[in-house]
Amino acid sequence: MTFCKLSVVVPVYNEETNIQPFYEAVTTVLDQLDIQAEIVFVDDGSQDRSYEIICGLAHVDSRVKCLRFSRNFGSHAAILAGFRWATGDAAVMISVDLQDPPELIPELVHRWQQGFQVVWAVREGRDDPLTKKVFATAFYKLLRRIALPDYPATGMDFGLLDRRVLEQLRTLNELNHFITGMVVWLGFHQTQVPYYRRSRHSGQSKWPIGKRVKNALDAIVSFSFLPIRFISYTGLLVSIVSFLYASLLVIRRAVFGLGSPGWASVMVAVLFLGGVQLVMLGILGEYIWRGTEQARGRPQYVIMESIGFAQQAPEHSGG
Repeated sequence: MTFCKLSVVVPVYNEETNIQPFYEAVTTVLDQLDIQAEIVFVDDGSQDRSYEIICGLAHVDSRVKCLRFSRNFGSHAAILAGFRWATGDAAVMISVDLQDPPELIPELVHRWQQGFQVVWAVREGRDDPLTKKVFATAFYKLLRRIALPDYPATGMDFGLLDRRVLEQLRTLNELNHFITGMVVWLGFHQTQVPYYRRSRHSGQSKWPIGKRVKNALDAIVSFSFLPIRFISYTGLLVSIVSFLYASLLVIRRAVFGLGSPGWASVMVAVLFLGGVQLVMLGILGEYIWRGTEQARGRPQYVIMESIGFAQQAPEHSGG
C-alpha cells in the first residue's frame, strides 16, 4: 500500500507548556519516517498562550496547521474537526500532553501499510491517579458489556485512521459524540498495538469528573438501548412484586385475620416507588435532551480562525 501523506491531529486546550515539547517530539518522528506530513492542531477555545505558540510554529514550519474554535466545544469535537480538515491518506489522533508517545507512530503506520484501516494504540498500563484508573476500568467494562463489545478493555485515545474511515466520519453529525466509539461502531479492518500510557509532561488534566461522567453517559446513550429497556424491566419487576405483596396481604387478612394499617410500611412503599420513578424520569430525560439537541441542528463546533489551510471548510464541518 502506497503511503503519500500522514496527518497528525492534535486537540489543544490550555496546553501552552506542552505544545513545544510535543512539536519537537512529533517532528523528530516524522523526520525519521521521511514522508509528507502535516500537523493539525485544533485549539479548543484555549484561554492561555496555546494559540499564539501554535501560530509561531506555523510561521517556521509549513507542516503546522491550526483550527481555532470560538469557544471550548470539547476534545471530541476538536478531533472530529481535525479529521474533517486533514488532507492525509491517513490521520493519527494523539494528545498534546505526551501521555501518548509519538514514537509509536511508525508502528501505527507500519500496521496501516499491512492493510489495516484502523490501528488503535491500546493501553496495557497507565500512570494515572488511582481514582481515575478505577473510574476508567468500571466505565470500559460497562461499555463493553452493554454497548460496544469490541471496545478495548483498557480504553484508547490514540490511533491511526485510514482515509476511507475519515470520509465515513464526515457523514456523522451527532452533537454528543464519542469519537472512539463511533470509529469502533463503523467497523472496517481494525487492529491494536499495546503501549504504556505515561504521566502528563506538565500541567493538569482537562478532564474533571464532570466531563468524564458526561462522556460516559454520551457513550452509553449513543450506543446502547439498555437504559431504556431497563425502565421496562424495572417497571415490570415492581409491578410483579407489588402484586405478590398485595396478594399476601389479602391472604393474611382473609385466612388468618392478620394485618393492620401501618404508617411505616406505607412510607417505605411510597418512597421506594418515588425513587424508582425519579430514576426512570432521569433516564428518559437523558435521551430526550440529546434528541432535542440533535433536532435543533446546531453546529458541532464553530471555527473562528484557521492557519495553513488552502481550502474552504469541508462539508459537514460543523461551523
